[in-house]
Amino acid sequence: MSGESSTSGTKPRLYILDYGAGNVRSLANSITRLGYDFEWIKEDADFDKADKLLFPGVGAFAKAADGLRAEGRFEPLLKYIRSGKPYFGICIGMQVLFASSTEAEGSEGLNIVPYPITKFDSTDGGKKSVPHMGWNGAWNAHAGEDAQPLVLTGEDYYFVHSYAAIVGRGNAEQEAQLKDFSYTLSRYGSETFVSSLRRGNVYATQFHPEKSGPAGLDALRRWLEASPESLSSAPHPLPAVAERTIVTADPRADRAKGTGLTSRIVACLDVRSNDQGDLVVTKGDQYDVREKEEGGNVRNLGRPVELSRRYYQEGADEICFLNITSFRSSALADQPMLDVVRGSAETVFVPLTVGGGIKDTVDPDGTPHSALEVAGAYFRSGADKVSIGSEAVINVEEMMAREARGEPALTGKTGIETISAAYGSQAVVVSIDPKRVYYDTTKPNWIDEVPLLHRPCLITGETSTTRTKADEQGKAWWYQCTISGGRDVRDMDVIQLAQGVERLGAGEILLNSVDRDGSGKGFDLDLIRLVRDAVSIPVVASSGAGSPADFDEVFTKTGTEAALAAGIFHRNEVGIDDVKEALEKDGQPVRRTHMEL
Repeated sequence: MSGESSTSGTKPRLYILDYGAGNVRSLANSITRLGYDFEWIKEDADFDKADKLLFPGVGAFAKAADGLRAEGRFEPLLKYIRSGKPYFGICIGMQVLFASSTEAEGSEGLNIVPYPITKFDSTDGGKKSVPHMGWNGAWNAHAGEDAQPLVLTGEDYYFVHSYAAIVGRGNAEQEAQLKDFSYTLSRYGSETFVSSLRRGNVYATQFHPEKSGPAGLDALRRWLEASPESLSSAPHPLPAVAERTIVTADPRADRAKGTGLTSRIVACLDVRSNDQGDLVVTKGDQYDVREKEEGGNVRNLGRPVELSRRYYQEGADEICFLNITSFRSSALADQPMLDVVRGSAETVFVPLTVGGGIKDTVDPDGTPHSALEVAGAYFRSGADKVSIGSEAVINVEEMMAREARGEPALTGKTGIETISAAYGSQAVVVSIDPKRVYYDTTKPNWIDEVPLLHRPCLITGETSTTRTKADEQGKAWWYQCTISGGRDVRDMDVIQLAQGVERLGAGEILLNSVDRDGSGKGFDLDLIRLVRDAVSIPVVASSGAGSPADFDEVFTKTGTEAALAAGIFHRNEVGIDDVKEALEKDGQPVRRTHMEL
């Protein structure tokens, strides 16, 4: 870019402020995809050079607000906003505009919007998952149509946050200020929150446009295309605006009975090296990924980057990469998986999760790497979330042992704790692989065989609601946790593990089933309900899908937030749009793509 200002007839200089938390590569990729150049804020003088400024990021309010001060960026940023030049904040870049957050008592925001950020109520309507994670819509906060909208109503956008500017949480003066800044509102359960701000030169979204597919790219494009002059204003603070009618009720009748979120469909790609050393997407039966014939090769279902692009184009709401061979020697030396994430992030504009080997490791030369360092490498490569598996089981076992000894449960040193502290709980997924432990209920006193500790997890064939109920008569079972891809069992049930990882700071659970994997018999509804009822964080149902009806069943009967499949998508047995069409026909809210990818 020439470096000249827009007033000389050249393109405006666009800058991005990165405070070091979360995936900013995807925003950079989105801007490049839309045909724009940008520069990073590297020194205070760059604020004066900028004609437009974006501040993206995820994570904790304190890390953002206090981090800006520690880096000497707080005052230059505040000066820039008050100058009247265009500002676009995304997620934490929106929340830092507010006065404070209950997430971080004592940390002060920029106070451009004198209103508190507060946490969603997980008991709202009986129970709802926090974080608010997934695809939700937005409506105009004020009556009347916007002649030049930046956010389109009727589209769904991707949100991932536990705290928000929730309407009704301030005093009368604060509510009036919030109303003036509110551009769009959204609903989660019965709580209405501000999903975007727009006043003068300030524009900000709680959702992630760079992760919201075509609708998000369109919202970003509209701001980029607008001239700096049309987005600018007099310096802050702005005078009070005239009284306007605010629309606080969700106008979407089709979502009125639910949380507001769509039913999320996740495409999972199990990635490993085949016998020729190529990185491929594979899928097994009961975790066996080799062809059935003697000496069978690793099953090759496609290249991960190309397959992820296909799923994005077909309407997947999320893509999950699981490196099922983990890391042979060093997580940070495993460049192929980092390259997979980088390559996918260039053309896939929905959330990306990567799992496998996210733990404390030591290189062959003795160089240590923390789980936080490994996760950071993936976030910088374009991942939005990391998935932790076997290590989480060990962490919970150790936590339970500490409590049994009367010691503090949390150490602040596990991978879950360190990553969630740095990037927010929404960045940490725990992948759980339970399997059934069966008992013959036709035997006298069979219940005596069931360990007391695991009886809260017990299901019987008579109480089961899965479609294989006829095959389960005369049986009872609890769900035992496993590690190493289901190969090793632990003396821990799925409820203990799910509640344990939530305490450690996980923001989402990917719930697999060793028994149902690759079966096509449908999701294990009993398992999903057990975990869904035991935790307050979102649960992704996995393992067993064989038809669109299976997805409809799991959403209808368990209330889970998302459902994942792999093999049926890879083999083109079921299409993602087939699933969404079936859900939509049954009244389930889904995200459909209304514009070009």
